[in-house]
Amino acid sequence: MKALTTSLIITTYEWPAALDLTLGSAARQSVLPDEIIVADDGSGPETQRVVDAWRELIPVPLHHLWQPHEGFRLARSRNRAIARASGEYLVIVDGDMVMHRHFIADHRLAARARSFIQGVRLITGSETADQMLRCRLLDLGIFSPDVQRRRHCVRSRLLSRLLFFPRTGQRAIRGCNQAYWKHDLLAVNGFNEAMIGWGREDNEIAARLYHRGIVRRNLKFQALAIHLHHPRRAPQGFNPNDYVLNDTLERRLTWCERGLDSHLAGLKGRMFGRSAPAMRPSGLRAVERA
Repeated sequence: MKALTTSLIITTYEWPAALDLTLGSAARQSVLPDEIIVADDGSGPETQRVVDAWRELIPVPLHHLWQPHEGFRLARSRNRAIARASGEYLVIVDGDMVMHRHFIADHRLAARARSFIQGVRLITGSETADQMLRCRLLDLGIFSPDVQRRRHCVRSRLLSRLLFFPRTGQRAIRGCNQAYWKHDLLAVNGFNEAMIGWGREDNEIAARLYHRGIVRRNLKFQALAIHLHHPRRAPQGFNPNDYVLNDTLERRLTWCERGLDSHLAGLKGRMFGRSAPAMRPSGLRAVERA
């Protein structure tokens, strides 16, 4: 049977120290992804230096997709990475997530047809996050100080299976730890780029996937990750992106007008999957800008 090809997409913006730790956790995976794509929403040169350093150390292709920072454009940044990805299965994390060494292996094992995966996160406080960044720590334990949701330190395949059933609700959807089939994302035109500013893009794409009959499965006690503390970014009061989400829910939309297709148009003629040669850069910066 053909092995499942996997792309790891890491979103980032102006936190190179956290990205450095995230890439360190990617490098030590028991099962490496076939490629890693850093989706960058307009960071400065220090982020480029972090990616360049890890490109020499990680034994799979590492791509850096940069776009100008014109507000919080996470949906566009993700779509560019999805269009570029060669894997059949896409694991998407934020650039402040430190992954357990079996993170990719667990996500691959959890892949199911007509499903996307919602993973979990252990949340650090500011002191523990500072210590992890300062000492380059990749692991915490259930008794570590200054953490929330300690249960997310426990890895158990049995417990994971007991909770691994289809859902179609909007509660507890978090884009920091998710996995999708690429063909499912193509079917709904990816993330909605009408949503600019923080939040709701994960709920909105989930709604369109549900409307196509694709369910969510929560992956607990596997694919563990540590979320580094940072100041809260959620806007106060009503989020304008709620208008877009509510419209998708009310009209039961399965497609967004501003999405993935605009980035695929520029990739015609590319080879995808294992037929594409996986060549490591030789001292050149692999930055794609748009």
